[in-house]
Amino acid sequence: MKPRRIFHVPRFAPLRRKSPLPIWLTLLLRLLLVLGLLGIVLAVHWFDRGGLRDNMDGHVSFVDVLYFTMITVTTVGFGDIVPVTDRARMFDTFVVTPIRLFVWLLFLGTAYDFMFKRLWEKFRMSMIQRNLKDHVVVTGFGTSGSEAARELIARGTPPDRIVAIDGRNAALGEAEELGLSVLEGDSTRDATLKAVHIERARAMIISAGRDDTSILIVLTARSLAPDLPISVVIRSEDNEALARQAGATTVINPVSFAGLLLAGSTQGSHIAEYMADLAAADGRVALNERPVTAEEIGRPLSSIATGLGLRIYRDGKPHGAWDDAASELRAGDVIVEIKPRRPRP
Repeated sequence: MKPRRIFHVPRFAPLRRKSPLPIWLTLLLRLLLVLGLLGIVLAVHWFDRGGLRDNMDGHVSFVDVLYFTMITVTTVGFGDIVPVTDRARMFDTFVVTPIRLFVWLLFLGTAYDFMFKRLWEKFRMSMIQRNLKDHVVVTGFGTSGSEAARELIARGTPPDRIVAIDGRNAALGEAEELGLSVLEGDSTRDATLKAVHIERARAMIISAGRDDTSILIVLTARSLAPDLPISVVIRSEDNEALARQAGATTVINPVSFAGLLLAGSTQGSHIAEYMADLAAADGRVALNERPVTAEEIGRPLSSIATGLGLRIYRDGKPHGAWDDAASELRAGDVIVEIKPRRPRP
């Protein structure tokens, strides 16, 4: 049996945690740190003011020391007040110069964090949102949602064409590692789905973890995108009909599907393996759905050359390969076929 591909979360992935400090307190702490460093330099310069010389009037006052400290920490100085003793020069070389560099780095880092970074991220997000089109929206990035995203990528969907929505920051961290666009928010709200341009999406996958939440998301998405294909995970069989009434195109019950695989395995040891082979991107065969081509109209389903025809959908109703409807393909039919994953030798 061909070994299955297993996806792993990258080792030593960085942990992220929102800072418990508000922005204003972070700025205050940085300001106090700078003032503390300036106080140290000012105190040393004052007590060692004999090592300084004022080229203007020859007298070094407290104001001169304060001025010299600020100018020396923020610039290289103007030469009006200069250190003249070896001790004063060594202090400026090995203490003041590193403090100057640190203060500048702290200043630039603060400006980047609180101004440039926020403006750049806001601009970048607006560009991403503006260019969103023909993408797949995955809402609820838990086990099912993350596996669906990985499978989409394995099947050839570019990661930047997948948008993950979740209310948990930790879940979105995993989505970012996969290269997905992410949005932290509540998918039951119109504003959240409008932010990812749900009306321009190619498809939507919903795995919210609770059936009532998933059905509410279906209702919200369907009101904004009437023609959007929506696949939803429903865990209670009683809620499957409700999900379809809400507008879900496809309703998947993982418990029922697992039961089908288990029951099928009792009839033969290879049935479950073949079903998994069909569903996985790395299997040897694949299910494919496509519209009938002009050349195929009027011919039976069994004659198609692209794969093994299993079923057609005509006016929304399924017809198996053995049904009379499949003996003559018509315009508007949708074909479900099995294709080899790799070209035949």
